[in-house]
Amino acid sequence: MKIGLVVDSACDLPKHYIDQHQIQVLPISIRIGDVLYADDRDPDTLRTFYREKRLEKDQDAESVPLNETEFRDLFLDRVVRDFDYALVQTLPSVKSPMFDNATRASHAILRDYKSVRAKAGVEGPFALRVADSQTLFCGQGALAAATMNMINQGMRVSDIRNRIFDLTPHATGYSVVADLFYLQKRARKKGGKSVSWLGAKLGSALDIKPILCARAGDTYTVTKVRGYHNAIERMFEHTGHCIRQGLLEPVVCVSYAGDEEVIRTLPGFTELQACAREHGVELMITAMSLSGGVNLGPGAVNVGFISDQDDLQ
Repeated sequence: MKIGLVVDSACDLPKHYIDQHQIQVLPISIRIGDVLYADDRDPDTLRTFYREKRLEKDQDAESVPLNETEFRDLFLDRVVRDFDYALVQTLPSVKSPMFDNATRASHAILRDYKSVRAKAGVEGPFALRVADSQTLFCGQGALAAATMNMINQGMRVSDIRNRIFDLTPHATGYSVVADLFYLQKRARKKGGKSVSWLGAKLGSALDIKPILCARAGDTYTVTKVRGYHNAIERMFEHTGHCIRQGLLEPVVCVSYAGDEEVIRTLPGFTELQACAREHGVELMITAMSLSGGVNLGPGAVNVGFISDQDDLQ
């Protein structure tokens, strides 16, 4: 049985890793003003998007996930011929309709796949399982990489599903944003209250940055630190602490809403890199997805891993 992994484009993984492991990416469109951009994790698209500073505060931006029909068509066109079983991991259902759309589409896919496989000369049945990642961006990336490791180890699909079920509540994405007013505007548009207007005004005036956490389907502030770079360093220090205590899976992902090479210059990254190397943890860096950039703003930094340690304080 050939098992494939399918993620949406908000999952922050490097393009070379995606290509190497034949991970299928469900694109999410990004609408900024009147222009629609395809978020498919193409490095050139990401570089152009961030270099041209298309994430402006005065522009109306939103993400547009695949609908049920688009999900079905993509699967029948790209997935059912290449894999016998597809593990699908999406944005949290409380944040995006992607999970619900994928779940509804799965019924049509299972109804219609036989003729597609027969025409391609592929024998045997096809099955898929849609799962809610319960986390965001690099948290999704860490969960996907853990899943890919299990597939490559030859684990049975039932064992992989059980293990991912256990890991998902611990998959964590931490974020530091550069512009609180951008975050507050995005949260207000989506009905969230993670940052109020007053909180954004006071935080900007005092240069206080919240460190946000996305875990178990929830997004919340875990602590506040004076200074953007100090907050990033604090976030990386906590990641190193969790590595030393023992991650549930040996992978950490880091993304940046801009040129990914900036990550190597961020305070605390060199120490995090050394810690990961010492403890045999795979550390991957990438430009943040357009979906992440639209929601967190330019200059945002995200780190993801799977740990049962207490939250950053």
